[in-house]
Amino acid sequence: MPRRLKGKLVIATHNAGKLAEVRELLAPYGLAAIPASDLGLPEPEETGGSFISNAVIKARAAADSAKIPALADDSGLCVAALDDAPGINSARWAGTARDFGAAMKKVERALQAANARPPFKAHFVSALGETQSFAGKVFGELVFPPRGSLGFGYDPIFLPDGFSRTFGEMTGQEKHGIPADGSPALSHRARAFQAFARACLAGR
Repeated sequence: MPRRLKGKLVIATHNAGKLAEVRELLAPYGLAAIPASDLGLPEPEETGGSFISNAVIKARAAADSAKIPALADDSGLCVAALDDAPGINSARWAGTARDFGAAMKKVERALQAANARPPFKAHFVSALGETQSFAGKVFGELVFPPRGSLGFGYDPIFLPDGFSRTFGEMTGQEKHGIPADGSPALSHRARAFQAFARACLAGR
């Protein structure tokens, strides 16, 4: 049986966008979400070959250092015409400065170099690691130029299937779903979080 988490939880990320989304998702559960940066925890080297293995590496490193449970997200954009690149290297495509404007241009140039034609099918993956791992996916296509200033990362170029607006044009509530009125999760991170919440969070 998975353990039920209460009290404090380290969010094993130094990414402000991820932290904001995870905190929003955790808000109904009464957990104190502490970012790894507040504890001075270093970012471990992500040596795994999958989203899940990298999430587990980050969660275990934070939990071992902080001595309290930790939750980590490893996520990325997989583009069909690029053999699912950038995939687990999505953050690396943004460079050390985490410039996702440049990363989105890099994706566009890679599609041009591959002589790909629209629609540019892609999907987002999010893997959450704690004592267990949980994954979520959302499928759609890429649009250029980027649209919207909400969200972070590759959100402005990702148009989920069945929608006319990119993730960059959607609010957090729209992407995460609203449990009170039964709205389903749309984003990859929210879908992974729902599986995590069912297994590990009490009271909802």
